[in-house]
Amino acid sequence: MSDPFAARRAAFRALHAEGCFVLPNPWDVGGAKRLEKLGFKALASTSAGMAWALGKDDGQVNRDDVVDHLCMLCAATDLPVNADFENGFADTPEGVGESVTLAIEAGVAGLSIEDWSGSALYDLPVAVERLKAARAAIDASGQDVILVGRTEGYLRGVRDLAVTLERLKAYAAAGADCLYAPAVTDPQEIKVIVQAVAPKPVNVLLWGPEMSVESLGALGVRRVSTGGSLAAAAWAGFDAAAKRLAQAGRL
Repeated sequence: MSDPFAARRAAFRALHAEGCFVLPNPWDVGGAKRLEKLGFKALASTSAGMAWALGKDDGQVNRDDVVDHLCMLCAATDLPVNADFENGFADTPEGVGESVTLAIEAGVAGLSIEDWSGSALYDLPVAVERLKAARAAIDASGQDVILVGRTEGYLRGVRDLAVTLERLKAYAAAGADCLYAPAVTDPQEIKVIVQAVAPKPVNVLLWGPEMSVESLGALGVRRVSTGGSLAAAAWAGFDAAAKRLAQAGRL
């Protein structure tokens, strides 16, 4: 039986070869379908958006629910889907490998593995072994799934470029196909990251209105994601309308 996701995975791989593409992050079927109609070439899940839709905080959703969510998104669209796969829902390399296998079976074309335990960054040797386990799980599956090595330092307040570069280069050596350090916003720092891990592609998170896809592409960034921003914008509109309804009886 042919793999229904093989063509999507090949298309996703090709997007990483040149240029700069946008990877918006829907959190439900309706959003995925709308983004596909708008002409985007690929999508990514958002752990925050999914959690908020369930009335939870980011990081409070378990692996089974996330895998079910990925199955739903992959079935809803013909586009490749990259999984925001948090820390692989495990501390041990073995657990990460098991989780990655489940995500591949859900149909994802790519997935990221973070180096945040929930309370601190994993020590670098541990983080590297976790990435190697994810790489081994992908290779064992025989599927062409993009592995994203993601370091959470800047997002968690460890705004040290040297530490971030050390981790990203180590993750690239461990088998990551794409590198990602969310919350890095300084153009010069982004350029340094791109050059440090070249020729492997870099993902950058749109973080505030000053950043643009065009300017990031000019720095050599290969893909640009939105994280929870679309979900946050949707909930802000919901809250504003609901507050008006509660206070003024109008929409």
